[in-house]
Amino acid sequence: MNQPLAYVHPQAEIANNVVIEPFVVIDKNVSIGEGTWIGSHVTIMEGATIGNNCKIFPGAVISAIPQDLKFKGESTVTIIGDNVTIRECVTINRGTIANNETRIGDGCLLMAYVHIAHDSIVSNNCILANGVTLAGHITIDEYAIIGGLTAIHQFVHIGAHAMISGGSLVRKDVPPFTKAAREPLMYSGINSIGLRRRGFDSDQINAIQDIYRILYVKGYNNTKALYILETEYPVSKERDEIISFIRNSERGIMKGYSPQL
Repeated sequence: MNQPLAYVHPQAEIANNVVIEPFVVIDKNVSIGEGTWIGSHVTIMEGATIGNNCKIFPGAVISAIPQDLKFKGESTVTIIGDNVTIRECVTINRGTIANNETRIGDGCLLMAYVHIAHDSIVSNNCILANGVTLAGHITIDEYAIIGGLTAIHQFVHIGAHAMISGGSLVRKDVPPFTKAAREPLMYSGINSIGLRRRGFDSDQINAIQDIYRILYVKGYNNTKALYILETEYPVSKERDEIISFIRNSERGIMKGYSPQL
């Protein structure tokens, strides 16, 4: 339903049952799927594709150009999946020529004042609490939860089912299934409650706990810990996901807890 007090560019593709509240601005080269609600004073700029049944609250700005001085007006996009909730004053910048897109997966909740910079990827079913700030080129895997006012350095990778404490400064990669807290950010156990809520059984959770004891508690360096996991621990999806994450980490993973800090 197109509100007469909203501006919708004639080249925008809007599904028939999208609700657009007053004072919304929608630019050209925008596509919005069925059942999506767009609150007043939302601005959706060129290059945005928004899925079905999303809710975008007042003041959000979607697909503004990157805050990157290297950006020269290239044709890039922002892609938002289905069933995404974007709360008040969230800002999501479109990609640069490096990756061409910024992407938000299905079922995500972006709370008020979240900022997602260019070329970042937020996978399905993630929660970013109020004031979370993502620099460019960040990857967040599925079901991760990021506490409020957390700032994440560019090129950081957050693993699936990880949980990061509010107010954190994230400079290193955070492996899957873990909790991260303190300053500097460090391993604080596994996200056992979250894993139970998502259907992991006790055997899986105990196996993940054992893996992270080798990585973070026993005092091994990463090379030795990975060797032990690959040669002495049974193959499982979770074990292989953790090993692959660490081997492919470009910034290095967060440290373990040190009582001296």
